Amino acid sequence: MSEPHLIVLFGATGDLAKRKLLPGIMHLLTSGLVPDLRLIGVSTHEYDDETFREFAEQAIREFSKRPVDDPGLRDFLQRLAFVPVSEGPEALAKQAAEYEGELRESHGADPGRLHYLSVPPSAALSVITTLEQAGLVERAKVIMEKPFGTDLESAQQLNAEIHTVLDERQIYRIDHFLGKEAALNILAFRFANGLFEPIWNRNFIDYVQIDVPETLSLEGRAGFYEGTGAFKDMVVTHLFQVMAFMAMEPPTALDSGAIGEEKNKVFRSMLPLDVTKVVRGQYKGYRDEEGVDPASDTETFIALRAEIDNWRWADVPFYLRTGKRMGEGARIISIAFREPPKSMFSADSGIGLAGADHLTFDLADASKMSLSYYGKRPGPGMRLQKLSMQFSTEDTGEADEVLEAYERLIYDATRGERTLFTTAAGIERLWEVSAPLLDNPPPLEFYEPGSYGPDSVQELIAPRRWRLPFERKWRESHTPK
Repeated sequence: MSEPHLIVLFGATGDLAKRKLLPGIMHLLTSGLVPDLRLIGVSTHEYDDETFREFAEQAIREFSKRPVDDPGLRDFLQRLAFVPVSEGPEALAKQAAEYEGELRESHGADPGRLHYLSVPPSAALSVITTLEQAGLVERAKVIMEKPFGTDLESAQQLNAEIHTVLDERQIYRIDHFLGKEAALNILAFRFANGLFEPIWNRNFIDYVQIDVPETLSLEGRAGFYEGTGAFKDMVVTHLFQVMAFMAMEPPTALDSGAIGEEKNKVFRSMLPLDVTKVVRGQYKGYRDEEGVDPASDTETFIALRAEIDNWRWADVPFYLRTGKRMGEGARIISIAFREPPKSMFSADSGIGLAGADHLTFDLADASKMSLSYYGKRPGPGMRLQKLSMQFSTEDTGEADEVLEAYERLIYDATRGERTLFTTAAGIERLWEVSAPLLDNPPPLEFYEPGSYGPDSVQELIAPRRWRLPFERKWRESHTPK
């Protein structure tokens, strides 16, 4: 259990705060994971305390994934205050002093400070300056939303400017993909089981696919997306981070320092991206979206081959793909194992017809894993078919204990636990390996909404093939009684 906290939420009336942060912070309080807190909302809206509490109540009732307990909700709302940006750092300092005094009186010690910057990257430095002027930097932890720069130079400049106010140990660069239960299951699956770690290398694994297709379009984010695109929005900040979890060496300890160092070793081992092994796409109709340049060169789809040049992964390709307006929404890591060097089964047995054996992690909220393999089809003769063993957190008695990604990451930050957050060195290295693509992007190819990207993605992965849509669907979950 962490200490009581003062939380300052910048961008408190935005979409992320409404859908994820306010419901999540309330759950941390009502579940006892954070013993006590006060929250100050800050945004450009001219709200007062009561208006903000009404906003928070509506957000929690609409978007909470759990039944809303009315007494718990009323208690949470009384812990909220609001300071408009227009009132400046003096008003923020005054409200913070009042709330910290209450927590200090109740618990006999200074509360922790957690500042969540749910603001555009362009506003991050001004927010940090506000915190400095309000005297709220000391003993503070600061959660920052992606993207962290747009290239190596901007990332280095951003980090240098932030470090004039904050120590690197105070900065928590958030990636909600890493906060998911299934991402942590990768570590448990690999390092707690003697069955799999010995085969987690180039001798047994043929290739790895990380696939995050989205069925959504821009959802009103044209202003952000036009200057970002699929690669900067998703690959640098999410898919590369997930790849590091999957590819890292065993850490010397299960703590943030050791795990962070192993992730950074993966990034240092990555080869610069080969532009000839990248497919950039844009869905037809994107340029007609409100706020989009009619001649926009922004990609809404990206697929690429990444390579990790170390002893464990030499010559094993990592295929990453993400895009908007695709045929299916998913968040998948699929690991394809090498086929046996020689087969005793006859050509008509069905061997090899359904592709390689795969281990699949589903990073969606349901948190599932699947291992596919060939087995004998019941009946006479030796006919083979693809079978699968599947696990879902929903099939366990602990499904209700799963924290949503943002809840877990906020909770970890209150405890000073940095395992699931990214570092300045790691981010800068990723922009460095991305430089060839940023400097010389391949031309756009157009694809139909509802498809799986441009046709050339098949050439990118050939002679292998993409795993979406799935050949074997997830089975229905049956929660134990």
